[in-house]
Amino acid sequence: MGLSWDEVVYVSQVSGRVPAAWFDPARARGVPAIVAPAAWLTGSVVALRIYLSVLSGAGLVLALLVWKPLREAWVLAVAGVAFGGLWVAQYYGPQAMPDIWSALGSLAAAGFFVRWMAARRWTSLAGLAGCVTLVVLVRPGDGVYLCVPLAAAALIGRQWRPLAALAAGAVAGGAEWIIEAIVRFGGIGARLHAAGAEQGGFGLHFALLDELKALNGPTLCRPCTVGYRQPELDLWWLLLPVVVVLGVIGARRAGRFSSSLLAAVCGLCLAAQYLFMINYSAPRFLLPAYALAAIPVADAVAWAVSAAGSSADPGLRAAVIAALSAFMFLQLAAQHVVLDHEAGGTVTFHDDYTIIATRLARLGVRPPCLVKGIQYIPIAYYAGCASTGSRGTPVLLIGTGSRPPSYARHWRAYRIGGTTVLHVTAYIQRLHPGRAPAAPCPHTR
Repeated sequence: MGLSWDEVVYVSQVSGRVPAAWFDPARARGVPAIVAPAAWLTGSVVALRIYLSVLSGAGLVLALLVWKPLREAWVLAVAGVAFGGLWVAQYYGPQAMPDIWSALGSLAAAGFFVRWMAARRWTSLAGLAGCVTLVVLVRPGDGVYLCVPLAAAALIGRQWRPLAALAAGAVAGGAEWIIEAIVRFGGIGARLHAAGAEQGGFGLHFALLDELKALNGPTLCRPCTVGYRQPELDLWWLLLPVVVVLGVIGARRAGRFSSSLLAAVCGLCLAAQYLFMINYSAPRFLLPAYALAAIPVADAVAWAVSAAGSSADPGLRAAVIAALSAFMFLQLAAQHVVLDHEAGGTVTFHDDYTIIATRLARLGVRPPCLVKGIQYIPIAYYAGCASTGSRGTPVLLIGTGSRPPSYARHWRAYRIGGTTVLHVTAYIQRLHPGRAPAAPCPHTR
């Protein structure tokens, strides 16, 4: 699966093989730091996918191990399957995107917080600070919505040291973002304003139904005018709040109420910003909420098995385990149906980037070059061109059949045919060596 628009932005910052794409104010530098080792060593997308698959898989194991003193191993295994079995987790695990890392960092942070409250060990505070650093580094907004419920829990329990750990993690993770805001965007307020404008403005927006529409794809619903796709596969999402509540109730009877409730509340806070604060949706936005909800979901399963085991009927426990296993199997099968559909469509769409870049090379487009227009950031990456600036041979990509802007009407037009999804015409301005472009393409997205 080729690199997407967002992935190209992140990977190009550290690859050293192509010009860096425009890094807009809404992004953070955590993902470039995560992919840097693979991006420095090789430009292979396959190698990057393998590296991120192993890293995210190991991250899930480590995040669950944080909870090991608090839950039995089989309960954590259920939580791991409940989260890791989701198509959106498997789809984004191998991708250079921030959501999976925010999810794993949030899950581990909540675990370290509960461990501190239970045993008061400094290692738990260090782990808490480190996990908050990771979340803020990859997605500052998630870091804020994670720290709020954890800070509230610390205040309720009159524990001041976790507050210091949260503050230390937030400062460590957000320092680079703040410095960049001052240096590149004119201050923190200006960067927040620019980021909000880019996202359509921050405020109250009821996006819950939009998230439901995007539950089984598309991966980005903006504006979310599509219908509900495969609504029969939405049952788990509608049941999730009920199962979480049952899990918290069951955890109370097992003496684990506070930890299960904290995971549920943290997940709800992380989900709230995407359900009620933006006017579009994407399945990946809820990954942190799903990761934290996996704990009370596993608690609900443990409660059902434990209640059946204490029954006078010796066969009831086996029947409950069989029923829960069958439901989980059906859930995994349904999730893989969605995964196959989304991954297949993405592969087809991203293959067009390679096709267009190859044909531009045949037309003589070589670095230094500048690409603008339709899907210009990933196409520029595959062509080895810049997607921002004004140096090099300008190439403008527009939809076939559309008229070019006035500045490009006298450029040479080449129809890039034979692609599956993208049908574009390339307008190329030929330059003499050493000449700057007469009219650089404007920065449009």
